[in-house]
Amino acid sequence: MAGFLRVAVLPDINGNRWALEAVLAEIDRERPDMIAVGGDIVLGPAPKETLALLAKRGERLCCIRGDGDRKVAASLDHAVNESNPWNVRERWVAEQLDADERTFLGNLPPVAMFDVEGLGRVLLCHGTPRSDEEVITRITPATKLIDILSGWEASLVVCGHTHVQYDRSLAGRRIVNAGSVGMLLEGRPGASWALLGPDVELRFTPYDVEAAAAAVRATAFPRADSFTNGHLLHPPTAEAATDLWERVAEKQYVKSSVQGQVERSSSSTPFPPKADGGNGAPAE
Repeated sequence: MAGFLRVAVLPDINGNRWALEAVLAEIDRERPDMIAVGGDIVLGPAPKETLALLAKRGERLCCIRGDGDRKVAASLDHAVNESNPWNVRERWVAEQLDADERTFLGNLPPVAMFDVEGLGRVLLCHGTPRSDEEVITRITPATKLIDILSGWEASLVVCGHTHVQYDRSLAGRRIVNAGSVGMLLEGRPGASWALLGPDVELRFTPYDVEAAAAAVRATAFPRADSFTNGHLLHPPTAEAATDLWERVAEKQYVKSSVQGQVERSSSSTPFPPKADGGNGAPAE
């Protein structure tokens, strides 16, 4: 079955419309058949503008839901944990959006599958196919990866969530993290994404991060200085971010193992466990 010739994957935009504008300009030069947005679309300083930019792409656009989108969609239904900066930001973002926009985010599918010529069947997810919060990194042990991806028939799995790009192969399957458009955690300011077909290209797009940071500080986005300094201007290295995410993953593994034991005895709530820290981003 023939698929798309080329697909641009935009992970973790995080309401960074300035980075998104730069990436879309590059995508317009590449002219892919489809733009696939890998979740965590709005949780950042310009959520409404970000949705408006994507809406202009019409039928060429495919979106899945990330944990940030899910939490924003439900934020007005819950009390805010004022000690957690990402919980406070979730509420702020929810208040910037209208009911239709929040409903749109809440109704997005958790995964998407499509065919790309030269790559075969592609599975797009945010964290993993079974959870928008579960973490896999470029050093996740093979035994865990095999367990996480079991039951899904795809030659290529594309994810996001950790904001660190990688491209690895395991047991005849390729696993790619497309990075992050809006909050790249690789020791350099900029935006990352992926172009699929006929192979995988991990792309990096520079943009005027200083101007974006100034624009963010001019908004009412909670803890804007912390956001711009830690996530835009001076992000941690890929190695540091990967180490942090592996510690989160280990906590998730312990929780899910305990939960699995409970399920076998009492059929309680299934995976996923809650990840530490708001939308799963590194703590501030």
